[in-house]
Amino acid sequence: MGSGSWSSNVYDAAARYRAAQGMGAFAYSDRVTASAPRAAWRPHPSLDPMGLTVRESRDSAEHPASLAVAVLFDVTGSMGGVPRVLQTKLPDLFGLLLRKGYTPHPQLLFGAVGDATCDKVPLQLGQFESDNRMDQDLGNILLEGGGGGQMTESYELAMYAMARHTSIDCWERRGRRGYLFLIGDEMPYGKVKAREVRAVLGHPLQRDIPVTEIVAELQRRYHVFYILPAGASYAGNPEVLAVWRGLLGQNVIELDDLDAVCETIALTVGLGEESIDLAQGLADLHDIGSPAVGSVARALNRGDFGAHGRR
Repeated sequence: MGSGSWSSNVYDAAARYRAAQGMGAFAYSDRVTASAPRAAWRPHPSLDPMGLTVRESRDSAEHPASLAVAVLFDVTGSMGGVPRVLQTKLPDLFGLLLRKGYTPHPQLLFGAVGDATCDKVPLQLGQFESDNRMDQDLGNILLEGGGGGQMTESYELAMYAMARHTSIDCWERRGRRGYLFLIGDEMPYGKVKAREVRAVLGHPLQRDIPVTEIVAELQRRYHVFYILPAGASYAGNPEVLAVWRGLLGQNVIELDDLDAVCETIALTVGLGEESIDLAQGLADLHDIGSPAVGSVARALNRGDFGAHGRR
């Protein structure tokens, strides 16, 4: 996957079409949650992980130096607003990555995380895309709004899928890690459970895998970040932050404004690719008239997010 190029004009035209048809940006979710009993809820076929083989980010003549960027967000409880914010701010994200030269060939994958112990749709994974199909993937996400109420969700299952069922040329051809952003407000479970892998992905797994082991495996090919936004149920929770910092170290970002999430992702990639320093990135936000300058500055000043570099 990953052919074509992003166009703000195509994005705007799709938004106008949906408005004319009386449809929201998340029409699949709106339709399913309004018309089907919860027991019948299913992921959109384009995002269904059952039988997943591999999600690919590939180089091509059009994109000779692809960079894989995955954004997975918790869609349980108070986190259901995250994908709606991401969808409205996709032009800002691509404007920074492309027009400001942070990386010339980004390929984005969007996905969603729920709770495999109780949700009907605990994992959804799109494809790595370079063009406006990523907007379609984002819009096909089912906003289940479930969760188990115990301050844990199945982030570890999502990390397992990304570690073992993605293939990215930036790493395999050039030894440069991609980027994975997890946006949520709860902790992962302590292990990837073999029974959940079978139930959700349809793959046999011989043993449970400790979350520390799957994180280490994932970090070989991705820079992994966890973003905890303000307004979430457990924003600022010391237990949640301690667990993620134990897993990811400095790559835990507390964000005091959910509307700043796309700018935060873009600047983090720009810093990691050594295309900018933080001062230049904040100047770029000023240049495009972003209201997120202060929030991004506070979030990224808490840690040295440029230190992970290109490798």
